[in-house]
Parts: sequence; structure tokens; C-alpha cells
Amino acid sequence: MKIYKISTMVLGGLMLASCSDIDEQIYSGGAFSKEQSQDIVNAIPTRVEATFNGLFTFMGNPAQNYGTRFSSARADDFGFIMMALSQDFEGADMIGADNGYNWFSAACEYSSRTPSYANPYIRYVTPYTLIGMVKEILATIPEDTEDASLINMKAQAKTLRAYSYLSLAPYFQGSYETSKDKPCVPVLSDSVDVINNPRATVEQVYNVIVEDLTWAIDHLDETRSSKAYVNANVAYGLRARAYLAMGKGAEAAADAEKAMQGYEPASIAEVSVPTFCDMEEHNWIWAIDITDDQANYYGYATAPSWLSAFCGDGYGAACGTTAMINKLLWDKIPATDVRKGWWIDENLHSPNWADLTWGTAKGDEIANLVLDDGSKVELPPYTNIKFGMKSGVGSTLNNNDWPLMRVEEMILIQAEGYAISGNEAKAKEILTNFVKTYRDPSYTIPSGRTLRDEIWFQRRVELWGEGFAVSDARRLNKPIVRFHGPNTTNYADAFQFNIAADDGWLNMRFPQSEMDNNRAIVDNEEGSLPVSGQNPNLRDGVTD
Repeated sequence: MKIYKISTMVLGGLMLASCSDIDEQIYSGGAFSKEQSQDIVNAIPTRVEATFNGLFTFMGNPAQNYGTRFSSARADDFGFIMMALSQDFEGADMIGADNGYNWFSAACEYSSRTPSYANPYIRYVTPYTLIGMVKEILATIPEDTEDASLINMKAQAKTLRAYSYLSLAPYFQGSYETSKDKPCVPVLSDSVDVINNPRATVEQVYNVIVEDLTWAIDHLDETRSSKAYVNANVAYGLRARAYLAMGKGAEAAADAEKAMQGYEPASIAEVSVPTFCDMEEHNWIWAIDITDDQANYYGYATAPSWLSAFCGDGYGAACGTTAMINKLLWDKIPATDVRKGWWIDENLHSPNWADLTWGTAKGDEIANLVLDDGSKVELPPYTNIKFGMKSGVGSTLNNNDWPLMRVEEMILIQAEGYAISGNEAKAKEILTNFVKTYRDPSYTIPSGRTLRDEIWFQRRVELWGEGFAVSDARRLNKPIVRFHGPNTTNYADAFQFNIAADDGWLNMRFPQSEMDNNRAIVDNEEGSLPVSGQNPNLRDGVTD
């Protein structure tokens, strides 16, 4: 396999991102033509399965919306993984660099509400392309089929459709609690008129999600060939997310318990070193499997290119754009919590990489390591080392898998579900047992926060970088709080602002191409682009 390395001579090949975001293009990949669909209508199950497998490959495929790796490819074009990063960069806890190499700057500064920009376009077209692909797959499976493999494929496809809507709904309207009757996103029903398809309400979208997942749960096989595919655990976990968003705490807790059956959280020892990069990690329930071929196709459009400080061929380590934690949150993590070491401190120290080596550098020395080929520059304070490299420190093969669902998330959903359904004692028991056993032996629930805020704090630390920041804040009707005043955060000035929970700018805008092609779309128009220093007195109950 040919490896494309970054060198000081070709650093310009890592394209500047500041202006390229405005060049939206027409999506041309991933969907099936009518001829292709008709061709498989009467196919045997093995033929349908070959097409079905493409649904899962699509989810994290690099450079699938824009160009090719040799022409006009975007380093932020990698499906649902890109969406997760964008959603966390728009939150309060994950910081992106303010430099010309940060392809996620649109998310960091919230210019991602511009309809002609590529960032919101990719985040919209990715789930809708998968929804369209699922629709075509379902059309090939007879309603009255008794073939077990086809029924299982249908159940998996419906699960993917529900996941796609779950990846859209929290970002186009406020919380279910405050906005269930307000317009959210269009639903692609079987008889839909795609050029005249208005936005469904938040409640209608979640009804579709729950309906799909309930059918899937009743028909999914118990086994699967790998964690890249869907089984009942996954469907229960997604329905737990949906129920939590809908405020149905008891139902969310029950589904989360079923989702976690057969899975054990990662131990303190297991997360005391950089990890979160391989779907075979036993605490992962569902994952995107990134193959070597995918990574080699365009390795810059991958998770480790942006998230792993140990990547030998990516934007993060080479350009100083590896994601950092907000000091406001990091300061709240107890010193006895193993997760404190998921980020290096102000002195560039973490116990979690003490035994790692990169060339001649070991442990803390890696922070100041600068390689002659340009693939590694100095790391700033609070850089994350949570995410390791599947192929080893310094590897140029960016084949890290991506965690779509972990058992730890389900435990925290279970705790929150009990908390909002009136059983705080059970919620405290679940939360304490998890943190004390698997993250911080000295843990006790602090008295300075509400129970729900404490669960949110644990989610913000545990799930950092995995795509939950904004959806959690919106579900809880919380503001985005990045700073408390002068010298309280490590956010760059351009990204240093707070956003009120009811600010309409939190709602995504529809891509221009969608509004051009679907005349029934009425766009979100409330709010305005945040400015540096705005709302310094906002607080969120966690980083106060």
C-alpha cells in the first residue's frame, strides 16, 4: 500500500480551509439509480445483501461528497464521523485551532448556519442519502417475505433510518420538551413528493424514529457478523436515546438496560492509556468500521487525522489542529479520575502516556516532539490524548474505527432516565457504581450540582469528542458556555463566546440546494452569528 506522508516540502498539500467552505457542490454519490434498484428487485438474498452492506460502508467513507482524493477532496468529508466532530466543535468542551488548516472552523465559529457552506451541506446530505438508500433497499424486499435473512436486513435498514433522523432532529429545532409542535426536518415517506415535502414537527420525526426502532427490535437477529452491523442491542440503545430526548425517562432507562446486556464498561486500566480506536474494544456496542482501503483512499478525511495526537499523517499532529478540551471543564475533573489524563495539562503532562514512545520521545516528551518530515509539531496544553491509533503511535494508516455507541453511554442514559422519572435513589446508585468502579475510586456525588447536572457532567467527560455535546445541551435546555470572562478558557478569541439556550442560531439552516429543490422548505431564520465575548455571564450548572 502506498502511504502519502506529509513533509515540510509539501505541507501546502494540506489545503487551507478558511475560504473553501463556500464552494458547495451537487452531491453525486451514494444513492441508487432506478435502474440499479429495479435490477435487484427480484434478486436472491445474497445479491441484496451485497447491496445492503454498502449502507454501512457509506457511513464513514472518506471523500464521498466532494471530488476525489486527487481533486477537490475535502478533509472534513467523512460522513457521520464528520458530523460527530462538527457537533462537538459547536459545543462548549471541544476546542479547534484558530488557524487556516482547521476545516472545522465553520463549526467552531458557528458560521455553519450559512446555507451555501459545505459543512452544513455534508451534515444534511449524509443522513438523507442514507435514508434514501434505506428506502431503496426496503423497496426491494417483499412485504410478505418469510426469508429470515431478508427480514433481518429490513430490520437493520430501519434501524439505520432511525439513526439518520436522530442525527438530524436535535439540530434543526429546540428540545422535544419546548418545541415538539414546531417544524423540524422533512420525513421521506414512501409516497413523498420530494419537491413539495414540508418539515415535519419534532414530535412527528420522533414518532417515525420510535416506530422504526420498535419494528426493528421485534425482528432483528441476536447475532451479527461484526459490530459494524446492527442487532437488538443497537436498536434498544437508539430507542433509549430517542426516549430520553422525548422526556420518557422510565422507557429510556429500560431500553438502555437492554442495550447494555452482554457488555461491560472499560476498566480504569484500559482507559488509562490512549484508546477508543478499535471496534473490538469490548465496551463498544456499535461502530463504524474503517478499512485499510478506506483509510488509504483519503486519510486526511478520517477521525485520527483530527482527533489523535499520535497520527503520523493528518491535520491534527502536523498542523496543530488536534482537538483540545476547554479548561473550564478540565478543571472540574477530580485528580483521582483516570479521565483527567485523557488530556495533557498546562505543563504538557499526563500519566496516561507515560509508557508511550514516538521515535526517541517518551511520555511527556511527545508533546514537544517536532519531526523533520513535518508530520508532528508541538502540542498545546489541554490537547486530547484520549484517542489512540489503531495501527500504533506515529502510524500513517488512519484506520481508526469510530464508536457509535458504547456501554458507558447506556449506563448514563439509565441514570438520567431514572432521575427524570422520579427515582433519584436508583439514579444515584447507578451513577456512583459506574464512576467509582470504572473511572474514579474516590468518587462521591458532589453536593454543588443538581443530580441531572452531575449526570451531564459525567457525559461531557466520558463522551467527549464522540458527538453528543450539542444534542445534550439542547435536550437539557442549557446554554453553550465556553468562557466565564477574561483568562478563564483556552478558546481562541474568535471562538470565545456563549450562546443562550433559546438562541435561534443554535438551529441549523437548510442547505441552499435543499431549498432550491424542495419548495415547501421554510428555513430557520432566528438568531445571528455569535461575536467574540458575547454573553460572558451565562452559566450552565456544570462549569460554574
